[in-house]
Amino acid sequence: GSITAEDRSVALALSAAAYPSINASTNTSTTADVESSPKLDLLQQAGFALFHPQRIEKQCKAIRYPSYSPSALGKHPPSETDTEQISEDHKRDAITVDEVFNIIRNIQDPEHPLTLEQLNVVRAELIDVVDLKGDGADGECLTSSNGCGRKKKFSTVHVQFTPTIPHCSMATLIGLSLRVKLLRSLPSRFKVVVKIESGTHVSEHAVNKQLADKERVRAALENEHLLGVVNRCIAGGMQMQ
Repeated sequence: GSITAEDRSVALALSAAAYPSINASTNTSTTADVESSPKLDLLQQAGFALFHPQRIEKQCKAIRYPSYSPSALGKHPPSETDTEQISEDHKRDAITVDEVFNIIRNIQDPEHPLTLEQLNVVRAELIDVVDLKGDGADGECLTSSNGCGRKKKFSTVHVQFTPTIPHCSMATLIGLSLRVKLLRSLPSRFKVVVKIESGTHVSEHAVNKQLADKERVRAALENEHLLGVVNRCIAGGMQMQ
């Protein structure tokens, strides 16, 4: 790192301690005095870089150049090969449909001791994933179970679920559990959309509207009882794995 004021003080103190006292009137010291200094021998054997107090201002880079950094010496700008290696190291794999399905498949149903996969509430074919800046170019649909007909400007995960019965009273809670688990598990670049599969619930439009409203979702999760139920659904599915 850079030489600090403390480093400069140490250099001055060590050099002053190693060399014999200089005659104040003549400001000189003999070669014999220097060579016979036991402190100088001891500190040099220990590997300290020492300078004569009269020449330290010119010889010690820590004094001449306060920002001098020995670790920076001999370094060169990164080559094209180094740059390509850095770029390869930072490249990430795109999130796939299977990965998203594995995130949600073991969420426990609020009413039954079974997972959403076991009840056929969630299925891989009802998941669409668009992950930008993964293995493809911006705006490209990288992975989707149903195909992608238009370009996107942001990464999205679109999940549809099928309530067990058309009048299922737990549809909103199931959707909320799905949304929370996905938001907790996926990278922040993703926009998460959770909806009821079209034609599978009598109140699908109302439930979908609730799940799409960020303010209503946030308000629901501020309810300690409701948040506790969601957490139990998520944790219960993890325990059943």
